[in-house]
Amino acid sequence: MINKTEPKKIMSAHDFARLGEGKVAYIRSMTSDQFHAAFPDVEALPAGLNLWALLNADGAPIVIGDSREALIANAWEHELQPVSVH
Repeated sequence: MINKTEPKKIMSAHDFARLGEGKVAYIRSMTSDQFHAAFPDVEALPAGLNLWALLNADGAPIVIGDSREALIANAWEHELQPVSVH
């Protein structure tokens, strides 16, 4: 029987960001402008490029490139399970 008065266990934002760390890498299509807006500390890229980003479980960039297949291969090479982000 489920007790409806018991509080639900909620994962902290920190723990959620680390979920899959070292095991999962997220692949996301983005423009160089979107990439620079999300990661302003990364050296500027030419504007208007279509690229792919391989992101750590916490959303930090691992590598960027112009080929989804190359990033999938990079993930496998580093023993990371690639998953797509839409």
